[in-house]
Amino acid sequence: MSNPAQVIRPPNTLRLKVGGNFGGIDALAIAKAEEALKAMSGQFAQWLDDEIVKLDKAQADIRAQGYNVQTAEFLYMRAHDLKGLGTTYQYPLVTRMAGSLCKMMDDPEKRMAAPMVLLDAHIDAIKAVVRDKIQTADHPTGKVLVETLEARVAEHFA
Repeated sequence: MSNPAQVIRPPNTLRLKVGGNFGGIDALAIAKAEEALKAMSGQFAQWLDDEIVKLDKAQADIRAQGYNVQTAEFLYMRAHDLKGLGTTYQYPLVTRMAGSLCKMMDDPEKRMAAPMVLLDAHIDAIKAVVRDKIQTADHPTGKVLVETLEARVAEHFA
């Protein structure tokens, strides 16, 4: 006895749902965006310094007011911003370090259990690599710093 199978392929209506035809990637739009980014690159150092000032304030607030829900949230937001901006500002090492800090603080329920010494280590490392213009983990000091921070975060969660 055979049981014939029938394959039914439902229509792909995704294109209709998201608004029509997508002809692929617009190379001209990408080129314009890259040109705009290049034009702004002269300001990256100042913008990164501004972010470091905010990070320094977060650390100072924790020292002055203690590590509480508000100071932890402010620090987390600074770390999250740096995670997103570091590579744009030509500091992928900052992105990686801030990502490690965010990993420790992403869950608001576990955020308050983050060891202060590890929070300070991340903040101080980020400030040091920007100060010393260590942009990537190819630099021996940057490599040791980021790998050590990531290992300590992993141990914290183990």
